[in-house]
Amino acid sequence: MKSFILLLSLTCLAVSTQAQIDSGTLVVRKDPRIDHLIRKQIEINEYTTRESRRNIPGFRIQVINTTDRNQAIEAKTTVYRLFPELKAYLLYQSPYFRLRVGNFESRKEAEAYQRQLSKEFKKNVYIVNDVIEVNPDKSNS
Repeated sequence: MKSFILLLSLTCLAVSTQAQIDSGTLVVRKDPRIDHLIRKQIEINEYTTRESRRNIPGFRIQVINTTDRNQAIEAKTTVYRLFPELKAYLLYQSPYFRLRVGNFESRKEAEAYQRQLSKEFKKNVYIVNDVIEVNPDKSNS
């Protein structure tokens, strides 16, 4: 809704912007309220999303480490199919594709999923230290 109001305001201001053509040159006079609205929207976006972008040290499970991109994508699809609650991260560090899953605050929580993932992926499935995303709504409850 806020985006719609901003867009409507910018449209109205843009319509009121005057353009003059003098000897083949175009002079545009922009209403300074447009810049003010843009700065205000940036402040609102920063304020409303600050808490949702919290990162802390934690753990993820590395499922695959391969040079074959298709194999990594296939593993990601399998993880999403079997564990839809886990978020998967496909990383590329030349020449390797690494698939890491989960945002675990404790190692014990990661170990429970590691056992389940090891049944599906026979090769090295192990827990790694990583910076994880934390949803503040879930961490407070």
